[in-house]
Amino acid sequence: MDSKRADFARRGLNVAAMTYDPPAVLAHFSRRKGITIPLLSDPGSKTIRDFGILNESIPKDSFAYGVPHPGTYVIDERGIVTAKYFEPDYRDRVTAGSILLRQFTSPAGARVFERKTPRWTLRTFASNDWVFAGSRITLALEIELGPKMHLYAPGAQGYIPIQWTAGEAKGWVNFEPSYPPSETLHLRAIGEKAPVYRRKVRITRDIKAGQTRELRAMAGSGNRLVIEDSLRLQACDDKKCYLPENVPLRWELTVSPADSTRVPAGVK
Repeated sequence: MDSKRADFARRGLNVAAMTYDPPAVLAHFSRRKGITIPLLSDPGSKTIRDFGILNESIPKDSFAYGVPHPGTYVIDERGIVTAKYFEPDYRDRVTAGSILLRQFTSPAGARVFERKTPRWTLRTFASNDWVFAGSRITLALEIELGPKMHLYAPGAQGYIPIQWTAGEAKGWVNFEPSYPPSETLHLRAIGEKAPVYRRKVRITRDIKAGQTRELRAMAGSGNRLVIEDSLRLQACDDKKCYLPENVPLRWELTVSPADSTRVPAGVK
């Protein structure tokens, strides 16, 4: 969250984090990591309980009792929760970059790679240039079509719809692509209707990094995770359809090491 603080601020959101840890522990962590967002202490996990996210599976005599199910809330100026991001496994996290992309459809400073043809321009980017163990990030495709061009959307019958196919998951979990709503093309000459995309379309797909051992095994000494997918599409104009195309997709991400440093015993 801290690394994306400025990106949230540009969109009118302030960022803070809350934990059951006492202020001295949070102050030590903030200094060590250079954290600039407010870190709020929740004595007795009162607010955590009020939100209904206390992890009840932890025994009351455990040092970790009071830990919440980790997640992120987006709250508007009236104090109303407009979105929330939680994962089933307490080790997993939706990244701040992914939240920015989902909430504001903005790559927020991400590296954008572009490929052009006479009929379309494809831009690819990711919500994050890095992953850590259990992080859930978002990959994105943006296709800008030329004048009078269209692509058939998923569900089109008798035509070749656009299809994003995930490659083999090696150290991560693949999620299905999310396609936007389409519009209806009326093919009056043949009396048919078909779902299509025109002008510009954005498709997203999440991946979730495995835990530390899986990531290390796949990233190797270079600490790089390579994701290779493919995109199948057929561009058409108001007179004809062009040959289908299979476009290779590639993202290369840095694997960030886990931080296992503990707070000194005297800090509490």
